[in-house]
Amino acid sequence: MKASRWLLVAAFSLGLIAVDSDARAADTYKIDGSHSSVIFKIKHFGASWFYGRFFKVEGNFTVGKKSSVSLRVDANSVATFSKKRDKHLRGADFFNVKQFPAITFESTSVDKAGKGAYKVTGKLTLHGVTKSVNFKMSYVGSGKDPWGGFRTGYFGTLNIKRSDYGMKYMLAGLSDEVELTLAIEGVKQK
Repeated sequence: MKASRWLLVAAFSLGLIAVDSDARAADTYKIDGSHSSVIFKIKHFGASWFYGRFFKVEGNFTVGKKSSVSLRVDANSVATFSKKRDKHLRGADFFNVKQFPAITFESTSVDKAGKGAYKVTGKLTLHGVTKSVNFKMSYVGSGKDPWGGFRTGYFGTLNIKRSDYGMKYMLAGLSDEVELTLAIEGVKQK
């Protein structure tokens, strides 16, 4: 076989090995709520940033030919390390968890946005209002765990206006814009 044919065969073989993960069959991951975080950041009286977290996160995501994300956050799990403030956040002025117990996100599309980066578009439902949002998620890493599972994780931020979701309490003191940070780790399903 001539050298040019060998080069062609080698290039083709390397091309098959280097095929992007989007071209392979989709892998589904169950979100590990104890190793995933949904954190919010809001400006307090224009003077400083204030952070809080939701401790109960669940859902699934698929990586591959048809990537997708489905996320459910228990609004009652909001925590700022102040019992009085957390009770207020769960009440009618903010999350109103009795009427709106869950914050959900369902992707409508996930598109490549560079190496290890994805543009995620979907429907965010918060406080009973559903809006289309888009944000960037970045691949963090993957690896085997001690229990024989395989994990992978992604990280991203999303900015929303709380008034768009009917949360208008104290807009003069707390910024309307809220930054949500999503750090999602999932366990591959067999």
